[in-house]
Parts: sequence; C-alpha cells; structure tokens
Amino acid sequence: MAWLAQIYFYGCAALAVGGALGVIAAKNPIRGAMGLLLLILAVAGLFLSLQAQFLAFIQLIVYAGAIVVLFLFVIMLLGPSAVSPPDRRGVVMRAFGAIVFALFMAVVILPLYRSASLHGQTVAGPDFGGIDAFGWTLFNDGLVPFELSSALLMVAVLGAVAVARGRQGEAARVRPSSQPGLVPGVGGSRREAAKPRHA
Repeated sequence: MAWLAQIYFYGCAALAVGGALGVIAAKNPIRGAMGLLLLILAVAGLFLSLQAQFLAFIQLIVYAGAIVVLFLFVIMLLGPSAVSPPDRRGVVMRAFGAIVFALFMAVVILPLYRSASLHGQTVAGPDFGGIDAFGWTLFNDGLVPFELSSALLMVAVLGAVAVARGRQGEAARVRPSSQPGLVPGVGGSRREAAKPRHA
C-alpha cells in the first residue's frame, strides 16, 4: 500500500502546484479564485495524508468556505473593474523576480529538503494534528502571525472596497460628458434643444 500513498501524495502535490500556477497566471479574477480553491483542497488532502484530520477540516471550513467566498464577494463588488487592463510595464522586473525566486528554490530550499530526507523521517506523535496540539501551537507560538494575517485580510478587503467606490465615482463624473448629444450645463448635462430652422 506504500505505492498507493505515494500516488496520493504526488497527486495532491500536483493539484496544489497547478492551483498555485492558476492563481498567478489567470487573468480573470474568478478563475484565479477557483485556482485558489483547488490549492486549498489539495492542501487539505495533504493534511489528511498526515493523519491531521482536524487541520484538513479547518482548511476546508475556514479557507474554502469563508476566505474564498469572501474573495468572490469582493470580486463581484468590484464588477467589471476587477479585470485589470493589459499592462506591459514592469514585465522585465516581474521576470527578474521569478528567476530570482526559482534560483532561491533551487539553491536553498531543495538542498535543505534533500538533507532532511537523507536523515530519515521522524514519526509524528499521537497528538499530531489534534485539537489540543493545534490550539496550543496556534495561541502560543503562532498567535502574532495569526492576528497579523486576519488584520491583513481585513485591510485588503477594505482597500478593494475603497478602490471600487473610487472607480465608480470617476466613471460617474466622466460618463455624462462622453455621451453624444449632451452638452455641459450649469446644473449638470442637458440635451441640445437647438435645431436647424427651415426657411
């Protein structure tokens, strides 16, 4: 049954990598959110392979059931302005950042993973992934990152709402002067009433 566990692990890992690439490469924000959902489901599957059922269900309930839905609500609130226009500026810098990240993964992360695998695998304790161990770690060692991540999500949502309201206000100010047949007036825009008179 070891080969079945290997197939399950590599399948979840491939889905996680595919979902992450979908989040980065998708131009449509809805498709990006669906890629994030696929990534979350794959990570939950990896938690199940580690016998951490509580973490897997928390991953599904909190992230798939709340965070992704929150992102979808923000995308629907933004409307058509959620899709950014094509921008070719900064392509060189983005490509340079991707190359630097790939080199960092190849030089630092992969050797660490290989050295850890050569030293053998440690067996997790019986309380690994349980409610007690998870709660103790979350509210002791990871309390500050947990609170910072919640504040970051709140700031991101408020910023998206502010940007959406600003763009809607600019569109409302620009729209009347751009419509044909309208001339600017003192109290707003009025339709031209002057017509050519026939002799």
